[in-house]
Amino acid sequence: MPMAANPARRIAPAIDLNRSAVSRYLQLATLFRRRIEQGAWRPGMQIPTVDDLSAEFGVARATIRQALDQLQAEGLIERYRAKGTFVREAPATSRLWCEVETDWSGLLRSREGAEIEVLQERAGVAGSALPPAAIGTVAPSYTHFRRRHWRDGQPFLVADVYLDERLRPKVSRADLRSKTALKLVAGIPGVGIGDARQTLTIGTADVETAAALQIPLNAPVAHVHRAAVDQRGTLVLVADGIYRGDVVRIDIKLR
Repeated sequence: MPMAANPARRIAPAIDLNRSAVSRYLQLATLFRRRIEQGAWRPGMQIPTVDDLSAEFGVARATIRQALDQLQAEGLIERYRAKGTFVREAPATSRLWCEVETDWSGLLRSREGAEIEVLQERAGVAGSALPPAAIGTVAPSYTHFRRRHWRDGQPFLVADVYLDERLRPKVSRADLRSKTALKLVAGIPGVGIGDARQTLTIGTADVETAAALQIPLNAPVAHVHRAAVDQRGTLVLVADGIYRGDVVRIDIKLR
């Protein structure tokens, strides 16, 4: 039996939907999704009516319906004629945790149950075309791979990997489908990693990222930039990854 929402009126937050270039309904869909993730709207609970939400946020009912359409398309809510709208399930974060670790052994670890799909391979990329890296001397050219990582039938990471082209013959197709970016170079005989850096920033999904990761536009994502140089100081690897924000966890070892 679905649970009814608390009849007490929610105090409207100080949110100005006009300050962002993102469509109002997408902003609201993100906010409503967060309420489900955080348990404010629990599975089985009836959420406020369209009229109540319209009054709370000061927008047209059609805008609220568009936002709810987005959540319904994601399978998070169900609508019943003459009964109302109920939360179907919380986002499945517990099934897709992906640790972004800060120690060397953690960075090399392949995630259990993960599958890697090679979407694109392109040779002859000039060093000047790489994402900026603060370490190492640029190699003459690089091979670019675009890869997508899956777990439990859902994508959680899309990454652009740039590998020193001279090392490409030493990386097998099986390696590309099974090894993390840093492990690709760390496992090459004769190549020693002299230095490696990792930078993480938080953002939102653009149209291309949303399609690749099968998430809504403007959903939270984590951008992870990694770079590695060999024992001679050559920049042998640059990897830019975008993780689904609802499945990533950052583990930091405190010293």
